[in-house]
Amino acid sequence: MELNFLQDYIVLVVLGICLCVGYAMKQLDFIKNKYIPAIMLCLGTVVNIIVNIPNMNATVILGGMVSGLASTGLYEAMRNLIDSNGKKDGNANV
Repeated sequence: MELNFLQDYIVLVVLGICLCVGYAMKQLDFIKNKYIPAIMLCLGTVVNIIVNIPNMNATVILGGMVSGLASTGLYEAMRNLIDSNGKKDGNANV
């Protein structure tokens, strides 16, 4: 199944905000990692709705959701690029 059409819905401002908030949440010990994608989905939706209040429609909601989830994937891709071994290091903070 091709999901390339979802790239048209990514909003860079929302992606950046979710990436930064998600990174900060990842550093906190009391938030479980399995909840971060769901939180980013909700945060991305809310931020994109706030940014686009006058032009509110379903595309705005989809753009926020896709951007929030894309931020979790972008974080993992950046972490894998930085990690030279491609394996998780138990001593790393990231």
